Amino acid sequence: MSQSVKDLGEGIMTSTRQPSSVIPPLENGDRLTRSEFERRYAAMPGLHKAELIEGVVYVPAALRYRQHGKPHGVIMTWLGTYAAATPGVDFADNTTIRLDADNEPQPDALLRIEESCGGQSRISDDDYVEGAPELIVEIASSSASYDLHDKLNAYRRNQVQEYIVWRVSDCAIDWFSLQSERYVLLSPDAVGVIQSRIFPGLDLAVEALLAGNLAEVLRIVQQGVASDRHQKFVTQLAAQRS
Repeated sequence: MSQSVKDLGEGIMTSTRQPSSVIPPLENGDRLTRSEFERRYAAMPGLHKAELIEGVVYVPAALRYRQHGKPHGVIMTWLGTYAAATPGVDFADNTTIRLDADNEPQPDALLRIEESCGGQSRISDDDYVEGAPELIVEIASSSASYDLHDKLNAYRRNQVQEYIVWRVSDCAIDWFSLQSERYVLLSPDAVGVIQSRIFPGLDLAVEALLAGNLAEVLRIVQQGVASDRHQKFVTQLAAQRS
């Protein structure tokens, strides 16, 4: 091989080699440790949502209005109404959770009991949720979503007490309650309402939600926070804090 050809080959190799300082982007299907996931996520400030589920990276596609944006807004309004009436309970939207060594989800919504009131999660010094919030909500397209498979198993294993999945395309709500280490589906009562087992007064009018009747959804949860069971819960949270 002539010297000129050898030099050209070396030049090509050198030009395609990435500097060690370059941080690779997050891509769907990457298998990463949690620390490497966080490092790559932090290097992509334009990326607004990525999750690590069972060691695999998921980067969702752009979100649509009817399929995600509007249902998400309804859920946040419902949870916010409850949290506003319940001192010691907090809610959040699209917040990353350090769940375990292989899972760092970014659920659509969460509701948590504050650590000072006996909650099972905490806010880290660098402002992440660590540990399992008591309740998580995800907006999914259908039963094929990873929200109902790998993510469900991760939430169950890490003791997320209640997990709600709104399957928009299927026009269905799945409300899972952790009982004896298993998720059990809760069913609506005679008037079509599901009541949280962890957050007394957090009542959901299922058919009204699926029909887009936000006024009725809010009427039912406001009725729940005016109940004696909710007031007893608020008293218990205050006693725990003191």
